[in-house]
Amino acid sequence: MKLKPSGSLKIDTFSMRIGDIDGIELDRLHAHSLSVGWPHRAEDWQFLRETGHGFVALDDIGRVLGSAMWFPHGADFATIGMVITSPRLQTLGAGQWLMKRVFEKVAGRDLRLNATQAARRLYLSLDFKPEKTVYQCQGVVHTIGAPGVEKADGEVRRLRAEHVPAVIALDAAGYGVRREALVQKLFDQSVGYGLFEDGGVKSFALCRPFGRGHVVGPVVARRDADAVAVVRPHVAEHAGSFLRVDTHMESGEFAAFLSHSGMTVFDTVLTMSMGKRLADFAVDGAATPRTYALASQTLG
Repeated sequence: MKLKPSGSLKIDTFSMRIGDIDGIELDRLHAHSLSVGWPHRAEDWQFLRETGHGFVALDDIGRVLGSAMWFPHGADFATIGMVITSPRLQTLGAGQWLMKRVFEKVAGRDLRLNATQAARRLYLSLDFKPEKTVYQCQGVVHTIGAPGVEKADGEVRRLRAEHVPAVIALDAAGYGVRREALVQKLFDQSVGYGLFEDGGVKSFALCRPFGRGHVVGPVVARRDADAVAVVRPHVAEHAGSFLRVDTHMESGEFAAFLSHSGMTVFDTVLTMSMGKRLADFAVDGAATPRTYALASQTLG
């Protein structure tokens, strides 16, 4: 957006002002996301603040009425997330006001985000283009057999610190953007499993605490059987507990495995982009790594 946004916005009978998200207490941010039914814990907010940057919209007495964050990766790319305003405030321009402030900080970058149904009109008005549906699969999981599932090539083993460079490289190949700092931070907070073949890591899945339980992601693999192989140990470790996977995969062995394990589709969001589209980041060739599960809807 070319117009420089103002530092305050008049809404009905009160005004909102911009604040830095780092200056807001975690319990206030937690209450803010709970107000719209999002599952983020205070710890999840802290992780996001350590990983990215953000603004909050505050009223005259300091209540948090809106938020927006961005997560840059290099000089050319960023994801946007945690854009939260009440439906009423969004119709009055609060969401667009926050996004214009974010645009000042990410100018010149290709952008990607995952839009809820309520926010799609806002992003379309800002010239984001629809890409792919993300299926939010979640539930209390249980272990299952593998009838009819093609066997993965290689051995599944627990990942260790020495495997981080391989995980970063696989994530970059699957996502299309190198996210070294983010993947290292995710790795530090996760349990990871990798599929090893010919001495190297060919696929991986990380799992960390999030929201109501744990989230598995990112997951990068060359094919469904490999993705299932690296996610299966996480399902076994969390049997009887809540697990979540955010994936673009609507069908196939991987999607079926999630459903049969107890992670059915709870909701969907829409990946949208500005600048380069998802296909522009894709690596051509057979059996190249693909992102089977996002790190999260916010982080991509």
